[in-house]
Amino acid sequence: MPGAPMLQVFNDNTKHLQRERAASDIETSRRVDYLRDEVAARLCERLLDIKRDFPSVLDLGANACNIARALTQPPDPSSPPLSTRLSHLTSADTSSTLLHRDDHLPFNDLLTSHTRTTLPPLDQSLPFAPQSFNAVLSSLSLHWVNDLPSMLSQINTILKPDSPFIAAMLGGDSLFELRTSLQLADLALRGGVSTHVSPLADVRDMGGLLTKARFKLLTVDVDDIVVDYPSTFALMQDLQAMGESNAALTAQMEGGLRRDVMAASEAIYRELHGEGGETLPATFRVIYMIGWTEGEGQPKPLERGTGQVNMKDILEGGKN
Repeated sequence: MPGAPMLQVFNDNTKHLQRERAASDIETSRRVDYLRDEVAARLCERLLDIKRDFPSVLDLGANACNIARALTQPPDPSSPPLSTRLSHLTSADTSSTLLHRDDHLPFNDLLTSHTRTTLPPLDQSLPFAPQSFNAVLSSLSLHWVNDLPSMLSQINTILKPDSPFIAAMLGGDSLFELRTSLQLADLALRGGVSTHVSPLADVRDMGGLLTKARFKLLTVDVDDIVVDYPSTFALMQDLQAMGESNAALTAQMEGGLRRDVMAASEAIYRELHGEGGETLPATFRVIYMIGWTEGEGQPKPLERGTGQVNMKDILEGGKN
């Protein structure tokens, strides 16, 4: 429940200021949209598999309306864009500067009806009535939510019956190359390890969290997107320009990243992950999830004990 005691992992105010500052540099912010645009496009491919129209859709944590832009792109030359199946799209985000960054670009005119809503801090209740939307989408925003169980429960509440929640979020092993390099540099120079990359949810946790939030017919899968950078400095500059810098409370208590640690991590990164090339790979592990609110006519699992096939027979190849 919003307002209830919870484990505070991220500083919401720090994250809000990071995203506002990043979005204020419009050209640089657009240049580093490559990851959000790619994940938004892959998320919309999952919506393409659902053969129905959606009168009202929420894009929760919309960033710069990357999903809205992806919806206006035809999936192939012979098919209309997904936006033709949406009557109204609400893009909502806590960062007003980022949300409105591209509100004058041509893709806005390709949407039948589109509104932008600035959200309160994510530890507060979502400002939407129960059963308001026929679908909720979310791309690369939920990994900054402190109380993810509460957020998922609220999303279930604002969805109509038999409606999908489709989301993509960064998962636990994202940027493992950068994490390990910084940890080893810390150990060598400081004799300990600091939190330089924010902690993330693990894919193994998401099914349980969705079930606890009353979602049905779950699908959870993982996709790795590898981006090459000329150096660790370039990678961290892009993360900062995205508004994706570290916002963990422990990082603020431990202080910032020292220059000698950063320089040492560059050498370690190249030794461990560089593969002898001029660029350094950075892995973004994206967790995709789909869950449905309960509704009439949905397929339901059979009751325990009603199966007609013995698993022992299958595993033993039908031998007696």
